Amino acid sequence: MHVPLLPTLFATAATAAVANQTLLYRNTFNSSASISTWIAEGPLTANVSNNTLTLAGAGNSNDYFVYWLPEVFPDRIRVTWDFSPIAEPGLAMFFFGAQSVTGGSIFDPSLKPRNGSYAQYHSSDIRTLHASYFRRSLPSERNFHVANLRKSPGFHLVSQGADPIPSVEDVQDQYYKIEVVKDKRNVTFSVNGLLLFSFDDTKTDTGPVVTEGRIAFRQLQPLVGRYRNLEVWKL
Repeated sequence: MHVPLLPTLFATAATAAVANQTLLYRNTFNSSASISTWIAEGPLTANVSNNTLTLAGAGNSNDYFVYWLPEVFPDRIRVTWDFSPIAEPGLAMFFFGAQSVTGGSIFDPSLKPRNGSYAQYHSSDIRTLHASYFRRSLPSERNFHVANLRKSPGFHLVSQGADPIPSVEDVQDQYYKIEVVKDKRNVTFSVNGLLLFSFDDTKTDTGPVVTEGRIAFRQLQPLVGRYRNLEVWKL
């Protein structure tokens, strides 16, 4: 059973521990209030129904959006959610450890404005890791499925692996369990328990190590994606 936490608050008395991990956040998307404090950059539609968050773009055919959780999470975390693509082409991504390049909030008013355009995130004044795990925008992405991990600023491709999620016509409403582990310098990304890639975040060539920060979902039109059972655990 799910621990009934307020979705925009860190766990307190209801905190659960599993295998020496502590539950920090859980969102079962049981009402529209579950995303009432999330922060959108770029045009999107977000609907909550039947314990499912459905995200889609609301702008032009090649527009992105980024949908931030308001919480700042610590350096050592494990994040899991269920994902199901229901319309493609497009792109699904996950941002984690996001903060300004000076170590402050990504919502500091002194930072450059952002509206979902990718360059504002990969080569500007934000430090973050971002995994693209359902890449179906370009023909080259659709005929050879890979998942990428990049580090910003600088748009560094730091790891890559095969993407096991099939095209929408073969998904047939199935959900896939995504797991991202950020343990100081070490990052792993898995789908249904299958390791796609790992990364040792050293300081060579790609800048300082990504540490604590915010997390977000990101999509490129016209992808429609569904999300369930979002959890963040402290390692």
